[in-house]
Amino acid sequence: MFLLLFFVLLIQFFTYWIFEPLASFIEYVLEIRLFPVLALISLILLFSTRNINKN
Repeated sequence: MFLLLFFVLLIQFFTYWIFEPLASFIEYVLEIRLFPVLALISLILLFSTRNINKN
């Protein structure tokens, strides 16, 4: 039983160690304070491609 618990804790530790930097980066990128900047960039790209296609 303790051996199984040790392996589960070891797997959880390595999973956290591998995926925590990626999760932290995604959380930083998707923060609410960066949402207006991302929305503005997406709107600029959306309308610039429509103008290019009309010409």
